[in-house]
Amino acid sequence: MAAVQALYQMELSGASPETVAADLAAGRLPAAEAGPADCEVDQALFRTIVETAVEKQAAIDTEIARALSEGWKLERLDAVARAILRAGVVELWACKNTPSAVIIDEYVEVAKDFFEGPEPGFVNAALEACARRARDARDARL
Repeated sequence: MAAVQALYQMELSGASPETVAADLAAGRLPAAEAGPADCEVDQALFRTIVETAVEKQAAIDTEIARALSEGWKLERLDAVARAILRAGVVELWACKNTPSAVIIDEYVEVAKDFFEGPEPGFVNAALEACARRARDARDARL
């Protein structure tokens, strides 16, 4: 959740990875409606997601765009949905020892925190397509 909020903040305000990391350290991320959420955040994973999303944004966005239905463009997605998908793709790429289904389920739950409509299903389908392609690419290299 914190990484998704950080990516969203970065896209809308132009904040740097250092700024959002400072927000996390100061307890401002993740935030809930009533203020900062009282939960533990894996800071190493947070940094990996945020920094990789910045460093490899073009490749991540290309991967997400490939998962979209024909006629849909990444720019048409809500900024929160883009942040969820970007964080999900980074985690799928970075956490090879975590089953894809576990990662996807986590991001679907994050989507449910923000959306009541079809978006969680959309996040599920898009991340499943990204995970399948990543797995196929790994298998082809073996």
